[in-house]
Amino acid sequence: MTQIAQRSDASPSIAVVGAGYWGKNLVRNFHAIGALDAVCDSDRGLLENVARDYAPLKVVTAFSDILGDRSIRAVAIATPAETHGDLVREALLAGKDVFVEKPLCLSVRTGQELVNLAKEKGRILMVGHLLWYHPAVLKLKELIEKGELGRIQYVYSNRLNLGKIRREENILWSFAPHDLSVILGLLGEMPEGVRAQGGNYLHQSIADVTISMLSFPSGVKAHIFVSWLHPFKEQKLVIVGDRKMAVFDDMEKKDKLVLYPHSIDWKNQVPVANKADACPVELEQQEPLRTECQHFLDCVATRNRPRTDGEEGLRVLSVLQRCQEALEKESHRGAAADATPPKRVFFAHDSACVDEGVEIGEGTSIWHFSHILKGSRIGKNSKIGQNVVVGPNVTIGNGVKIQNNVSVYEGVTLEDFVFCGPSMVFTNVFNPRSEIPRMDELRKTLVKRGATIGANSTILCGITIGRYALIGAGAVVTKDVPDHALMVGNPARITGWICSCGVKVRLKGAKCCCSACGSRFIKGKNGLQVEGSSR
Repeated sequence: MTQIAQRSDASPSIAVVGAGYWGKNLVRNFHAIGALDAVCDSDRGLLENVARDYAPLKVVTAFSDILGDRSIRAVAIATPAETHGDLVREALLAGKDVFVEKPLCLSVRTGQELVNLAKEKGRILMVGHLLWYHPAVLKLKELIEKGELGRIQYVYSNRLNLGKIRREENILWSFAPHDLSVILGLLGEMPEGVRAQGGNYLHQSIADVTISMLSFPSGVKAHIFVSWLHPFKEQKLVIVGDRKMAVFDDMEKKDKLVLYPHSIDWKNQVPVANKADACPVELEQQEPLRTECQHFLDCVATRNRPRTDGEEGLRVLSVLQRCQEALEKESHRGAAADATPPKRVFFAHDSACVDEGVEIGEGTSIWHFSHILKGSRIGKNSKIGQNVVVGPNVTIGNGVKIQNNVSVYEGVTLEDFVFCGPSMVFTNVFNPRSEIPRMDELRKTLVKRGATIGANSTILCGITIGRYALIGAGAVVTKDVPDHALMVGNPARITGWICSCGVKVRLKGAKCCCSACGSRFIKGKNGLQVEGSSR
């Protein structure tokens, strides 16, 4: 049984969300520090083990239970990367400080929204870039800032293993965030050029091996080699300066950071290498994860900015996305050279038209006579019905369903799991005239996660439809719609409230409970919210 440290009344309490592959390490460390209050996981068997090993401890299967618990000040999220965006958003809206394992999320747009939301709510947002809590990396940063290595010329990192192979993200997103975070922090600049190439061996659309090559304004070059198809584990970072070279080898048990004061002399116009003995650097002995967990708790208590805050996570995310785009571009170039068209990961009927420059996620289907115009992006597992027009430059999330005869024009954004009923109408210009071009006057419309728009309804441009709102059939929506609102009529008005599961709920005062799923809500300025949150 792990021993729990004594916690003072002023010490922040934390819940760990996801107690599996990596989350169990967070559970262990937060418990040892004395800050762990609860663990949330969908695996009941795993929770039973946690409850046994760390008793007394709250264990729950529903994230809403954590959000509604006012005694829990902060959450640490260690779930699959594809869930990070939604969970972080919900936690921030519920007034919790958030620690999330890398990456922050899977898109720069979502990452920027999360950073902005954390600022708006006055919450701590910290990303688990673990190496910035490793004494070797901190020492490297100190040596570079003091000029011990001279002018940095080249950086390379290898993160290789025959390890846990994921299906929700490729090797680039799984392994490279650690190394990107360190390289960007050590150099103090963002790359101006990014190239990448890789190989998909176990799954046709998921890279198992990638090499990313970065060029920085200062002239420094860097490459990052990551693979989960490697015969042995290697985690090595090499910094080449014109005075000294540094090697950080995290697999070494003793001398993890070593300096090599090699030099290059020129004799008769020929470079000659002068090799010198290796000089190990003495480091403090501490577990980086324990330091990282304590740093988060300190920031929660003092409201100081974390070393790896949301802004730092966003910088890493932006370079990751550029690497991914370069990887896809290189893959398409290779496919063209082989004269073999790439296999689609989505379905499009023969009568459908999909323009070039469109991104469509795995599992999405596009049916008869529909047209997806250039610049549009559709997420995974979405259903586009017959005679639907999307775009140009429209963003549609995951799990969206668009029924027959709907046009989603430029300026409209549909978040995840939005439902658009048959023949409903979006507009994007407030006062259109055929003889007067007004495309530069587009008013943006945002339909938030889980909202349902009924058949033959009309949505005027420039408004926002809140999360899980339901627009009745034939309604004409002329103004913003709060979260979970039930709207009917022309002009549409609020006639009630609806749960995220689709069942109507009845307010008792300012509170309500769904009779179908048990979710509890409280009415706020933006509609219904999970009880205990700050939206």
